[in-house]
Amino acid sequence: MPQNNPLHTALVIGSTGMVGRELIKQLCESSEFEQVISFVRRSSGFSHSKLQEHVVNFDQPESWKELLKGDVLFSCMGTTLAAAGSKASQYKVDYTYQYETARMAAENNVPVYVLVSSTGANANSALFYPKIKGQLDEAVQKLGFKSVQILRPGQLYGERQQKRSAELFAVKMMFAMNSLGIFKKYKPIHASEVAKAMISAAKRTGSNIFTLDELFKLPD
Repeated sequence: MPQNNPLHTALVIGSTGMVGRELIKQLCESSEFEQVISFVRRSSGFSHSKLQEHVVNFDQPESWKELLKGDVLFSCMGTTLAAAGSKASQYKVDYTYQYETARMAAENNVPVYVLVSSTGANANSALFYPKIKGQLDEAVQKLGFKSVQILRPGQLYGERQQKRSAELFAVKMMFAMNSLGIFKKYKPIHASEVAKAMISAAKRTGSNIFTLDELFKLPD
């Protein structure tokens, strides 16, 4: 069941990505949040009266720990192997940066944590990407948050700063199959819908994992 506790201050990492940009916009437009604090590696260029943006060094998390105080931490950071350049670099972004931020937030008594993971996340997977996603999912649930909400969307689409032709083709193919009644459960989801689901999930109690088509129902 959703909880009715007010969530005045939102903390966000990953706000320069496709989902993160949508999340920042929706948080700033929401009457439920008075303040939005974003932690970025480089300036997003987005401004709003509610938004405070801190450019930080994710390799030195303790240097900005004292800034990480609020009612809910939203984590939607992520990269691809191609963009990262190596598995070690991807692991740093998709696991280390997010885990360390979550750890500090928990130590600062931030009560609610909302994470965008991935469909197929599995700590025991033989595949690198679903394995690190699954490892993070498991690790953050042990940090002592009062509420942990994990979203595992399928294919994402929306406005990216960098075009990914292979990703766009895959989304078009999935929509084509959906129109034929194939793989309808794996319907692609727009970044704005994921952001909306994240905000809705923040009001839930306990620990929950939402997968694929469950995300479409979350905002209702």
